[in-house]
Amino acid sequence: MRAVLLAALIALLVSLVGTPFAIRLFRAQGYGQLIRDDGPEAHHTKRGTPTMGGAVIIVASILGYVVAHVIGQSFTASGLLVLFVMLGLGAVGFLDDFIKIRKQRSLGLTARTKFVGQLLVSVAFALLALHYTGDSISKVSFVRDTAINLGAIGFVIWAYVMISATSNGVNLTDGLDGLASGSAAMVFAAYVVITFWQFGNRCPGSDACYLARDPLDLAIVAAAAMGACFGFLWWNAAPAKIFMGDTGSLSLGGTLASLAILSRTELLLIILGGLFVVETLSVILQVAFFKLFRRRIFNMAPVHHHFELAGWPEFTVIVRFWIVAGLAVAFGLGLFYAEYLSHGPLG
Repeated sequence: MRAVLLAALIALLVSLVGTPFAIRLFRAQGYGQLIRDDGPEAHHTKRGTPTMGGAVIIVASILGYVVAHVIGQSFTASGLLVLFVMLGLGAVGFLDDFIKIRKQRSLGLTARTKFVGQLLVSVAFALLALHYTGDSISKVSFVRDTAINLGAIGFVIWAYVMISATSNGVNLTDGLDGLASGSAAMVFAAYVVITFWQFGNRCPGSDACYLARDPLDLAIVAAAAMGACFGFLWWNAAPAKIFMGDTGSLSLGGTLASLAILSRTELLLIILGGLFVVETLSVILQVAFFKLFRRRIFNMAPVHHHFELAGWPEFTVIVRFWIVAGLAVAFGLGLFYAEYLSHGPLG
């Protein structure tokens, strides 16, 4: 437990203290945010706000994880695999942000190039997970493994779908000050609880036990990411002094997906990250409805922009969407605990 608390504390402090330095550095280098021309007019005042702040979240998370192991906790394959995804997708996001800034446009990497980057990271993660965790990880999981076994090839495809979908979902949510960082912090907090609970309930031979390979180390990673998000949120909350950019949103989404895969709670992530699902579905529905009927369902997608254009103040949208995110996390944790209770006392 000390390692989990230490990871969260170190990541929080590094992010809280390090973000102002990043703001000054990025501002001096001219790394400012570009705003969509078709977006809400109020957002045009944010043009030039330093971006790529996700780099601070990544550094803070890694430092929190490493320092927590100084007190005696051993590094594990599971923890390092999650950090690999965080770094890998962070690099893809960094390239995307850098191209936007360098070419002064609101679009960075092409969709195909971003797809290739996500594919390479996801496939590498899946193959390494199979090697270190065993074939049992190829089963689709909810709160624990189900009877559906995808096999090695199916698992690689499934891992790509999960990592790509979650990273893009967080990326779509990152459109208002602090919305993505605050929501992600809540989901990471849920994974601290889930993985630490799994650690305390490992007892091979009982169907009430959990099969996650290194749950305590996963709890440390989740705590470090949570602390880093909260520290960054101090500066990212409205009015934001810095944005996380794709560097942050892609890496945070990938981290959540890899935590879900390695903790055997893949489908539970759909509930825990309910806000990210809603944001993603709003874009899918908007595009599909327009192609079919040449009409739009929302004023603008993702759906948080719909409410802005409907007249809601930005801060109202953010707080209410945080409430939705919190309710989704609470419901997901409730399902996790209810499933545990359904097995009865351990014996």
